[in-house]
Amino acid sequence: MEIRRADYNIGQVIYHKHYNFRGIIVDVDAEFSGDDEWYEEHAKNKPSKDQPWYHVLVDDDSVMAYVSEQNICSDVSDLNVENPLILDMLSSDENGQYRSLQTLN
Repeated sequence: MEIRRADYNIGQVIYHKHYNFRGIIVDVDAEFSGDDEWYEEHAKNKPSKDQPWYHVLVDDDSVMAYVSEQNICSDVSDLNVENPLILDMLSSDENGQYRSLQTLN
């Protein structure tokens, strides 16, 4: 099985096409790394497991989502992402760009 290169990067703000939320990427898995029970319960449109999956801090919430690459796109707004976990996982520079402080896996 060939593993694709991720199209999105840690620190990038994305928009989820199906669940209509914005968020910021804090980690990337080359392919799905959850269990089958989680997949059956949460992956409603059954995205492929052999694509990149992203750990995303959800805007205006205090949760992290696990999303497939096919279900997201770049967020084109200039709005900040508000999530209390951001400061634990990312630092930002003077230009508002985010960098990872740690990895989840």
